[in-house]
Amino acid sequence: MGLTGTALAIDAGNSKTDVALVATDGRVLGRARGGGFQPPVVGTARAVDVLAPLIAAARAQAGPGDDGPVGHLSAFLANADLPVEVTRLTAEIADRGWAETVSVHNDTFALLRAGLPDRGEQSGVAVVCGAGINCVGLGHDGATARFPSLGRVSGDWGGGSFLADEALWHAARAEDGRGAPTALARALPAHFGLATMLELIEALHLHRIPDARRHELAPLLFDVAAGGDAVARSVVARQAEEIALMASVALQRLDLRSEPTPVVLGGSVLAARHPLLHDHVIRLLAEHAPKAVPHVITTPPVLGAALAALDRTTPAPPQRAYERLREEWA
Repeated sequence: MGLTGTALAIDAGNSKTDVALVATDGRVLGRARGGGFQPPVVGTARAVDVLAPLIAAARAQAGPGDDGPVGHLSAFLANADLPVEVTRLTAEIADRGWAETVSVHNDTFALLRAGLPDRGEQSGVAVVCGAGINCVGLGHDGATARFPSLGRVSGDWGGGSFLADEALWHAARAEDGRGAPTALARALPAHFGLATMLELIEALHLHRIPDARRHELAPLLFDVAAGGDAVARSVVARQAEEIALMASVALQRLDLRSEPTPVVLGGSVLAARHPLLHDHVIRLLAEHAPKAVPHVITTPPVLGAALAALDRTTPAPPQRAYERLREEWA
């Protein structure tokens, strides 16, 4: 079959990349998953190289067809944080000849698109709190709001990796007397079969415990907070404040605070719906952006990329095409 009337959807994160080949009627003709997408580590060209076998695999699932480009490629990419990065990535992907047209956005926009209606007004704000944290917004007439999301250097606070480090910081200081007592000082080393924070610090420093396992500490923080620990609860409350603040600022920048507007919440930390975090975020949004309509979505971000790819097909697809596409990831 020819692939000119199809579109490629890409959601590429730091740890994994999803590719889907989508037909104009909403059918997913092929899917593939691969490793992380990290241009800052390997460079733009080598990062885009990761996409090539995944695109080939997704196209192969569609059956025999021509080798020409698809109609459109919609890519939502981690590390596409600054305009110059988006420009470089767009040029590199376009040069590969995979599609007649190419659009590149930060991967948080995929979360936003997945949480917006498929017809009519598509204004809204999305906050992702997973390994990291980011926020984007789409306003009237195509206006956008976003943050650099480059870590503390760009004013960011939070995300699973950050929370794990905060838990370690408080636990270390509690054990040696510099900080307030907290059950984190016992819970964190116990998770790794150790007795003290000093043992855990040594094991992390000497890489007897791989750095990749630090992410396991964020859920422990929430468990300890749920048990009433004041220090852990303060960290969770601080995270809720940051999530609500980012959403409120994005709504303000887009002049959307005076009208009902979706606020899409996603990423592993928010999708877990920890009551202390979730309920606090909802309360703060009600106080500072009372017209906001928050909701958590747990569908894979590649759905948002696929919906956006469908948006760009010509002629405009029927509503049933969007419904079918959403059913693929229900």
